Amino acid sequence: MPTPSELGSRGESIAATYLTDAGLRVLDRNWRCRDGELDIVARDGAAIVFCEVKTRRATGFGHPVEAVPAAKQRRLRTLARRWLAAHDEHAPDLRFDVVGVLVRPAGPALVTHLRGAFS
Repeated sequence: MPTPSELGSRGESIAATYLTDAGLRVLDRNWRCRDGELDIVARDGAAIVFCEVKTRRATGFGHPVEAVPAAKQRRLRTLARRWLAAHDEHAPDLRFDVVGVLVRPAGPALVTHLRGAFS
């Protein structure tokens, strides 16, 4: 059984592949600063997309996409501002997505992508 860190890394890899297959271009993964970490930063056309990835083995504590409370959303907004400043990026549109990855014991993982999950 994978550790929580290994499970999270696997989920982020699955999410990155899913997003790329959906036409997004991954710009950054696991970007860190003093305020925290952004899982995936991608470009979708003219939009910069900040993706929070949540991975679970089961839904006993709810679906993975439900695990981004208001405090986490505020932190992600701060991290997005820091990423934009560090990369001198200017995009007409910013979007915050949540990608839930449900890793099952048998069969492929189930991916749920909530575009514009919060603003």
